[in-house]
Amino acid sequence: METKRRLPTVLHVATINKPIVADLGYGPIEAIIRSIDRGVHSLGHRSIVACSADSRVAGEQYATVHRSLGDYWRGDTADRRNLIETHLSRALERAQRGDIAVIQMHEWLDYIFNGAFHPHVPIVMTLHADVTDSRIKEFYQSRRSAVPIPPVHFVAISEFQKRQYHGLANIYKTIHHGIEVQEYPSKEEPDKGGYLFSIGRITQAKGQDKAIELAKTTGSKLIIAGCVQNKPADKEFFEGLKSSIDLFVDVGKQAVDENYYCKVIKPLLDCDKRIIYIGELDSEQKKLWYRHARATLFPIQWGEPFGLVMIESMACGTPVLAFNEGAVPEILVDGKTGFVVDSLGAMIEALDLVDGIDPRECRRHVREHFSVARMAHEYSELYQQIAVDFECKAAAAGPRAPLWRPAIPGVLTA
Repeated sequence: METKRRLPTVLHVATINKPIVADLGYGPIEAIIRSIDRGVHSLGHRSIVACSADSRVAGEQYATVHRSLGDYWRGDTADRRNLIETHLSRALERAQRGDIAVIQMHEWLDYIFNGAFHPHVPIVMTLHADVTDSRIKEFYQSRRSAVPIPPVHFVAISEFQKRQYHGLANIYKTIHHGIEVQEYPSKEEPDKGGYLFSIGRITQAKGQDKAIELAKTTGSKLIIAGCVQNKPADKEFFEGLKSSIDLFVDVGKQAVDENYYCKVIKPLLDCDKRIIYIGELDSEQKKLWYRHARATLFPIQWGEPFGLVMIESMACGTPVLAFNEGAVPEILVDGKTGFVVDSLGAMIEALDLVDGIDPRECRRHVREHFSVARMAHEYSELYQQIAVDFECKAAAAGPRAPLWRPAIPGVLTA
């Protein structure tokens, strides 16, 4: 009788900018870590997540530090570096116990390339950053050849991103992000005459100024949501937007319940203010704002590697109007789940056609191509292939002594 092969044990070394939790505001990488953990755990992998203690995961939680840093953007202080090094040292200690087949990571390349994180098992590194922000070329060029590094298998999150990294990193495969589609409320019919919605970090690259221009030109109501990070350029950009915004109201503290639409959304829709900024939303709040929008605007000004906003909106049945940048053409189906355009003028014209988009087609597209189940299945296949290859190579090489002693203080050597 054929014996079913046991799925490899995976150690996820989480980021610690934000906790890995369900009801999160801005935290795209943390959301994906949570989804991968949930997905591969449901497939039968032993999924262990090295993360901050304020996280909540589906698999086994291995707390490395008491709390996350709390934000994506903060100065490079000694406290910050110490917290990161503590996190990585404890994650490395867990990796060295002998039961881990594959490590899943999303950053910390500098610690891998300088020899400070060497677990002696293969690493799957999901790339989230634009190539110009990743520093990967710098890492490869500056690492000392005498310092061994573990095998790192890079995963791109779009074909666009994969092309960006051509020649810089050996991209093992492309795996698009996924979401739990059933957790998103959906509509059956278009919200004709409804508001336009823009959500994302408030920064010039996301194009909120273009969304405002479109709303003013078409006489549409626009709801803008998103955080303003403590970056000089972002704060300056937000200051420049303020004169074009008619109302500032923070709805972030309003809990989602059965009366949320009547208590929070409808009063803002009924008021005479046209351009409204509502602050940062958590994951449950934003689902309802997607659900009741006529369309979501995505007028990005850069080559975004993916764009979770688009699949979240479509999961709620709300079409997306997006500029033809980055991975947008891989995610939207032009004319069926939204419109992919090359200019603001073309986006204004597309708004006249958006009510013809079938919300059910938007949701079906996400369910078939951008679900957590699909994403987890692809990662599972990758983990299995990498684990088998590594075992075969290790068996052929025979026993060997450890190549490295930890560079991070406090780590026990094998």
